[in-house]
This record gives sequence, C-alpha cells and structure tokens, in this order.
Amino acid sequence: MEALFSGNIVPWERRNTDSPERKALEEKIENERRYFIGKMSLDDCQRFQVFENLLDDAAFDEEEQIYSHGFTLGALLMLEITAKKEAIISE
Repeated sequence: MEALFSGNIVPWERRNTDSPERKALEEKIENERRYFIGKMSLDDCQRFQVFENLLDDAAFDEEEQIYSHGFTLGALLMLEITAKKEAIISE
C-alpha cells in the first residue's frame, strides 16, 4: 500500500508484454499496418495516422476508467473488511 501511495507502483507500466504470444500478436498487427500503409496514398496515410492516434486516445481513456473503477472497488472492499474486523475477531 505504501508503494502504491508513494507512486512507486504504476500499474499501466507493469503489463505483460514479454510473453511470446503477445510479441507474436504485436508483430502480426505491425505487419498488417505496414501492408495497408503501403497501399495508401500520402493523404490516406496521414488520415490513417490521425485515426490511429484517436484509437490510442480512446483506449487510454477506457483503461483509465477501468483502473479507477477497480481501485474504487478495492477501496470499498477494504472499508467493508475494516468495518467487520471487530465482529470477525471476536467470534
């Protein structure tokens, strides 16, 4: 908890991107991206890059909301446990 509070734990930096399956998926995605960019005009390529940036922004926003919701649920769980602590100990 102290490390989380101090900012020493940054969940979005701890993704499991080292697995062989993940690396293979990312390679396939990049190969498809290169294929389509190779077929596009310069204008289409620029618009596609804007499109990719919009997708990245939307994904970040969604991940931020999911993280916030999960953190809130975890805090509520801890509050409930703390509230019932005396009843559990005195049983």
